[in-house]
Amino acid sequence: PEETVTSSFASFIHGVQPKHLSKAICHRSKRMILDSIGVGLVGSRTHVFNIALQYCRELYSSADVSSVYGKPGIKLSPTLAAFTNGVATHSMDFDDTWHPATHPSGAVLPALLAASQMLPPSTKPNGLDFLLAFNVGVEVQGRLMHFSSEAHNIPKRFHPPSVVGTMGSAAATAKLLSLSIAQCTHALGIAASFAGAPMANAATQAKPLHMGNATRLGFEAALLAARGMEANPFILDDIPGCSGFSAFYSAYEPKPLAVPSDHHEFLLEKQDIAFKRFPAHLGMHWVVDAALSVRNLFLNYAGSFSPSLIRTIVLKVPVSKYINRPYPSSEHEARHSFQFNACTALLDGEVGLSSFTENSIHRQELRELLDKVVVEHPEDNAANFDKMYGEVALLLHSGDVLTGKCDTFYGHWRNPLSRESLLKKFRSNASYVLSDEKIEAIIATVDNLENVSDCSQL
Repeated sequence: PEETVTSSFASFIHGVQPKHLSKAICHRSKRMILDSIGVGLVGSRTHVFNIALQYCRELYSSADVSSVYGKPGIKLSPTLAAFTNGVATHSMDFDDTWHPATHPSGAVLPALLAASQMLPPSTKPNGLDFLLAFNVGVEVQGRLMHFSSEAHNIPKRFHPPSVVGTMGSAAATAKLLSLSIAQCTHALGIAASFAGAPMANAATQAKPLHMGNATRLGFEAALLAARGMEANPFILDDIPGCSGFSAFYSAYEPKPLAVPSDHHEFLLEKQDIAFKRFPAHLGMHWVVDAALSVRNLFLNYAGSFSPSLIRTIVLKVPVSKYINRPYPSSEHEARHSFQFNACTALLDGEVGLSSFTENSIHRQELRELLDKVVVEHPEDNAANFDKMYGEVALLLHSGDVLTGKCDTFYGHWRNPLSRESLLKKFRSNASYVLSDEKIEAIIATVDNLENVSDCSQL
């Protein structure tokens, strides 16, 4: 049969081998895996996670196979464990982010962790197989996002993990389960029918469900394909008059994915990942670093942070309606508010987990700062995580103006977290659930993952 874009992706998923993983790709993907586990563990302490877990335990019979983040006494059926752990991973918006914009790890890792426990002992994949499947899931997401220039900007219509993440989960699981080329084709087609979630649910408790559904439904697509379910074998191709994956993107220009011979350069080698230092939408990290910068100037100017000296706070940020929230009333809205995060950084000198508690959100002194905020959208400030900047200017009653600007925050792919910083974040997150001994055991296992004989140990 004639080679198509869809068949090229299926051939890649089936044909890529551990030898194609470079040292750089192993290093970067292990950082992603460790960070995602830590984020999932601390996310298991959130209200939205508990809602999802209780839902799964009450409404579905459990096969008691796969583990749940932060709940050592509970196991669920594999796909429900993937769903619940996906919700945990995105429950605080603390998970990694890529460019074009999506959260790649959270859509893939929970499915692979659950699947590794599902397989019988005689067919358990090793750690190198696990690393390969993880990178297949990330690679497929990245390739799909390069099919349209629309994907490069901060999203407006749908939440990207609910679309490309579902496809990535299907691809990763298909690889771990060693599906045939035909089965990989159908897994992608089935996953496309499971994909999609509107951006209107950003900043609500429903947003973490996007990640839970992506990892679970991609997993289910692979399982259905393994059992003989078929779908359109041209799902990724641009077929005039009949939308496949092109239904999600305008200006759709799909490109085949070559089957590796001796070498394959993964997109993760060209484009690193952003790791978040605090649990909020990625765009918040620019304004927080800009606010911390201008706060230091203010301390040198006035000796202490005195809000009464400030007449106006000007934020210069990109146009993005769902993260322009002057007075957030919930933790999820606060995580998606330029104004809240800038003012919290000014007031407290930091933004962290405690910044999004009910008491912190509704402080009177914070409200008084929010009242002073004016938002501007300069034409040169693109709604694009690779090009945007954040600027915070304090217009003082004295007439003086102090300004802080950030075009690359610490943790951005252009300014990656050091190993020390990444481990500090992981240990802090994991400490809400695990003992120091178990935390260090996870770090050691991930560091040595390519040499682990049974990946379900993770």
